[in-house]
Amino acid sequence: MKLRKTPQRKCLATREMFEKRDLLRIVRTPEGEIKIDPTGKASGRGAYVSRSREAFDIVKKKKLLNRALKTEVTDEKYEELEREFARYVRK
Repeated sequence: MKLRKTPQRKCLATREMFEKRDLLRIVRTPEGEIKIDPTGKASGRGAYVSRSREAFDIVKKKKLLNRALKTEVTDEKYEELEREFARYVRK
């Protein structure tokens, strides 16, 4: 029986490869809304971040979502995403 490959994605902050299920996807929907996508299936342009506080801090400090999502992300939106991201952080 042939083994299935597990999807791999690169963390935006650390640039390390992880299994897709170990990362959290942040998506810009076709309507322009930026939100966290815990299912990984929402339509739109996405970026993957490790489920750690440190990784999100790097993303926020360097404003990495601006380039990854090809849109301007405001400081207020980063704060909102940070609060929502905290619910998914691995302890």
